[in-house]
Amino acid sequence: MTESHVFAMRMWKNLLATQELLSVYLGVKLGLYDAMADAGTPMTPADLARAAGIDPRYAREWLEQQAVTAVVEVAGAHRDGEQRTYRLPDGHARVLRTSDDPMSMAALAVLPLGGIAAALPALLAAYRTGAGVPDDVFGDDWRDGHSGANRSLFAHDLAGWIREKLPDVHAALGEPGRRIADVACGTGWSSIALARAYPRAHVHGLDLDAAALVAAEKNAVDAGLRDRIGLEVRDAADPALAGEYDLVCLFDALHEMARPVEVLRACRQLRAPGGTVLLMDAKVAPTFTAPGDDVERFQYGTSVLHCLPAARAAADSTGTGTVLRPNMVRDLALRAGFGGVAVVNVGDRFHRMYRLLD
Repeated sequence: MTESHVFAMRMWKNLLATQELLSVYLGVKLGLYDAMADAGTPMTPADLARAAGIDPRYAREWLEQQAVTAVVEVAGAHRDGEQRTYRLPDGHARVLRTSDDPMSMAALAVLPLGGIAAALPALLAAYRTGAGVPDDVFGDDWRDGHSGANRSLFAHDLAGWIREKLPDVHAALGEPGRRIADVACGTGWSSIALARAYPRAHVHGLDLDAAALVAAEKNAVDAGLRDRIGLEVRDAADPALAGEYDLVCLFDALHEMARPVEVLRACRQLRAPGGTVLLMDAKVAPTFTAPGDDVERFQYGTSVLHCLPAARAAADSTGTGTVLRPNMVRDLALRAGFGGVAVVNVGDRFHRMYRLLD
């Protein structure tokens, strides 16, 4: 095969994958997978249409496509189309339903497609003019996808990382009256995880995105933790908050900040004497390498389609982008007044944890 043939086949496979992922997006957003999983028995197109509140003809076409792509199983393939029955395997349901299950991919792999689709015209204009694309243009799909992508990590890994890798921080947070600031808390999954891990501490979630905090409020209430999680649309640089917190967290957000040095300076000011600032951000290669591995490809794709344009929407943006390498984190921290940065080896494939030092 020629180089052109090989690359053309790659593009063809990308097309198939994109079509199939967009069809999965329909299933997630319309609640079709939820309806199939909740039913617990095989469903005809009419059954699914009734359960999910969609048109029967569309239900049939979608189910047939899902069966052809081996997402769902079909029984009676030889029957009339309306009589065939379809079943969502339990293992597939874990992946396709929104939850804190480590196998769930609905937030990470599916919902962001809706946000990118909504923003495509604005992205085209931004690339021509150099302007940014505000997060509101990407809408709830991106907001829910981005925040939900780390939900499992926060629920199942975060507390263990602190306990095992930062024993002094863990011990301090176990004492009564401790306060935690969760800067750029988004829809609240990190705040909930911290409140569960440290029942004697109070968690204060701060974010400038009012819509995200509406979702965070609901999530905290559903978790039964609203009494120990305070949520505010408030700038972390508010001087009234200075020196109040034993732990200050900034999780998977610095690369999206228009002025990251100012954000880190605010985190430093929030910290009480003897307190700790923890930063989690994208795990990218230490230096630019091309071709890159799958994680590097993912991080650059996210930067091209969202993080860089979103960061550039604010005035005087540094335009960092998702690819925030360790030496860049160190430089930003030093400029913000920290004395150094220690990488906390948590072993995650997509993220690095940093402890910012005096």
